Amino acid sequence: MNMVNFVQSFNNVLWNYILLIVLIGCGVYTTIKLKFPQFTRLFPAMAQLIRDIKNDVEVEEGEMTPFQSLSTAVAAQVGTGNIIGVATAVAMGGPGAAFWMIISGFFGMTVIFSEAVLAQKYRGERAGEVVGGPAYYIQKGLKNKKVSKFLSYTFAVLCIFALGVVGVMVQSNAVVTSFRDSLGINPLISAVVLVGIVSGVILGGANRIGKFTEMIVPTMAVLYILGGLITVVLNIDLLIPVLRDIVVGAFKPEAIYGGALGIGMQTAIRFGLARGLFSNEAGMGSTPHSHAIAKTDHPVKQGFIAMIGVFMSTFVICLTTVMMNLMSGSYGQYVNGEINQIIMTQTGFSNVFGQLGGPFLSIALAFFSLTTIVGWSFFAEANVKFITSNKWVLRVFRLIVFGALFAGQYISGEFVWELADMAMGMMALPNIIALFFLTKDVVEVYNDYKYKEKNGLELTYDYNITINPDTKTLG
Repeated sequence: MNMVNFVQSFNNVLWNYILLIVLIGCGVYTTIKLKFPQFTRLFPAMAQLIRDIKNDVEVEEGEMTPFQSLSTAVAAQVGTGNIIGVATAVAMGGPGAAFWMIISGFFGMTVIFSEAVLAQKYRGERAGEVVGGPAYYIQKGLKNKKVSKFLSYTFAVLCIFALGVVGVMVQSNAVVTSFRDSLGINPLISAVVLVGIVSGVILGGANRIGKFTEMIVPTMAVLYILGGLITVVLNIDLLIPVLRDIVVGAFKPEAIYGGALGIGMQTAIRFGLARGLFSNEAGMGSTPHSHAIAKTDHPVKQGFIAMIGVFMSTFVICLTTVMMNLMSGSYGQYVNGEINQIIMTQTGFSNVFGQLGGPFLSIALAFFSLTTIVGWSFFAEANVKFITSNKWVLRVFRLIVFGALFAGQYISGEFVWELADMAMGMMALPNIIALFFLTKDVVEVYNDYKYKEKNGLELTYDYNITINPDTKTLG
């Protein structure tokens, strides 16, 4: 067995079985412990976010507004996984995979809520900067010092490698390939421009990253969603049949196309849940880095913001991809063997928008990848700062990131994607372990918020409060 086959086999077990069980298990556990905040808190949080945007919240150097933290999180969440990954899930798991993708997003909302609350509660300051993320709440939150040190440093190293090196290389490859195929631009030119843009954003710190993502992410998301809505409107007669296929395919896939797909319920569940979890990154430990440095009065408020991110990623962007493929005819072309799963979404846009469809998706994919690069680089850098405060190490790491961006044009995407999947999956494991043990902290902070809300008290939080390891009470 060569290295590529080994990594593929490892990822199959890691993503389709181990992570599937522990991430969904964590989602169910946190949902029950927090009493289903998805139903009561999501839409009020959206309304509050809109009010905050209108009020133009002021932040200090090194911090982000709640909207900027959400944009940075969504920038990392929304990428090739929401376009190509979702199309692959539908191809391999049938229309019913979309149903299970929604289930993963539903439970993922409480997982990412917990991550954001913990990231806020256990954030700190290093060299005059606000810092936080899984490595910090693992180290500060878990009471066994040896275990917390091992898990926190393991997470930090894996995050640096997965997001800051292999991840950005793969996304760079997607950008330069996209512009080469859609616009005929030389990959070398695209790579140089990409390094220039990313370096300019990253070197500007958290404030510039926040401003960049809050400008790019909403624009590209709206355009992509608009494309999906136009597809639905133009093919409105297919809406009910498609929705029926999604529901029937979730529980009885063999009933679709007379069983010609050869897909069983287990396959639909496996691909739907796995790709849903991969695309929204709930439990992965990536997005808490941006939520940690958001300016907010109470950690729970940022938890609500984080929930919006998963909702946007799974319920909006991923479902847009699903409907585009199922209603444009591209999924039928895949079933008939006319196209492969990689170009399903691109074919769907071409079917609806003609010659403009392919270039539009390529450009959209390029921007998705660009913002993912910025988000992942920022998250990886937070973990470099966790390991060391040496500024020279940070500078060397940034050079490595820029080098990886430039090298992306020369790599074969398939193996590096597999390598990134493996590292990202591995980094999720210490984070999930911590989430199970620290859910009690999340419940305590959430109860503090609900008590103050119920009694008309000011919704602020004393960040100096800790959980007493002996009495397990606040103070």
